[in-house]
Amino acid sequence: MLTSLSDLDLRLVRVFLAVVDARGVTAAEATVGARQSTISSQLSVLETRIGFALCERGRGGFRLTPKGERFVVLARALLAQTAQFVAQVQHIDRKLVGTLSIGMIGHASLDENARLAKAIATFRQRDEAVRFHMRVATSTELETQILNQQLDLAIGYFSHRADGIAYSKLFDERQVICCGRGHPLFHHRGQVQIEHLRAHHWVWRTYPVPEEIASISERQVTATADNVDAATVLILSGRHIGYLPKHHAHAFEQRGLIRVLNETAFGFDVPHQLASRPRQRDNPIVQAFCEDLLEAYGKQRGSAASSSRDTSTDGNVNI
Repeated sequence: MLTSLSDLDLRLVRVFLAVVDARGVTAAEATVGARQSTISSQLSVLETRIGFALCERGRGGFRLTPKGERFVVLARALLAQTAQFVAQVQHIDRKLVGTLSIGMIGHASLDENARLAKAIATFRQRDEAVRFHMRVATSTELETQILNQQLDLAIGYFSHRADGIAYSKLFDERQVICCGRGHPLFHHRGQVQIEHLRAHHWVWRTYPVPEEIASISERQVTATADNVDAATVLILSGRHIGYLPKHHAHAFEQRGLIRVLNETAFGFDVPHQLASRPRQRDNPIVQAFCEDLLEAYGKQRGSAASSSRDTSTDGNVNI
């Protein structure tokens, strides 16, 4: 049973988290810089030190035990605090010292990315020594990483509203139905009606977007995609129709490769939100960056720290 912590224990914890992030011992070899047999031995030593099994590994694959899942959260918090301590000692004369982990879903418009970049530039003018970590993932993954304390905040569309996360609307992203050159609807544009859409093959996104609000029932979904790029390829084939962000479709439309179908009838807006754990409003780094971010979006300063409510019906929530 673990009663004290040594440098060796910290190294073993880092190896364990590398395996967790790689989702397997073999996949973690490159990250750890060791062979599978060595990594397995290190995991066994760690399990002996703490007194319980962290994971199942072998021919059946890699899987965390219930205690292992709880240990992951504690281990990440430990390493984060260790890194925070080192950074604070190195920059003890600075006001804001530490790390800031930001998640994004990707494929935001140039305007929205420019606002995020402006917020980062403004934050860098503060008396700070902060290391940024940026990560791109699906909205569901981002929410999970916020709850697991892998991310401090994230920007994206979040349809189901996870418990323990507060949301604040930043902007809307327009979603439009598209088809590729060679598709039977390519030359119809605004004349397309619901019955036309029901008669053709669809690509559907596996990540949550409230596409059902378009009220197009009985679709022929014959393809799925877990990101915008994959959906775009299927639409470009000329054999599928599906939703894309309007700003993303625009570049292809300019080249005559994609057509937007009756945006007036079937286009809709998806709110993109700033998400974080409510308690993070007390973190001075997160609070300062949220102020700069909201200012870049023309929001009022202080709204990022004034409330810990989870969400509201219109998505406009302070965090």
